[in-house]
Amino acid sequence: MEMEEKVEQAYLYDFYGELLNEHQRKIYEDFVFNDLSLGEIADEEGISRQGVHDMVKRCTKTLEGYEQKLHLIAKFHSAKRKVERIRQLAEGFHTDGDEDVFAEIQQISSQILEEL
Repeated sequence: MEMEEKVEQAYLYDFYGELLNEHQRKIYEDFVFNDLSLGEIADEEGISRQGVHDMVKRCTKTLEGYEQKLHLIAKFHSAKRKVERIRQLAEGFHTDGDEDVFAEIQQISSQILEEL
């Protein structure tokens, strides 16, 4: 599994994992976070390797469905980028004293508040 895919699964779980049932969470956590193989999880849970594979795939699809409807991860990333830009502007203002920075910080701040 690619690192980018693992990161995406981690975000999905962080934002929506509590919406899975306990059994689904356990299997998903073992696969994504504990890096256990399908076979190891199957042995531990007393189900087939295919059953584990199907469960992980179904959980991922369910979590992706929540994101498609709620966009919480997308909003998080957007706010994070904007806060980073505010930080950069503040550092620049501290160095340069450019008064136009305040207007841009206000604009970005307003965008963040509207998205929340």
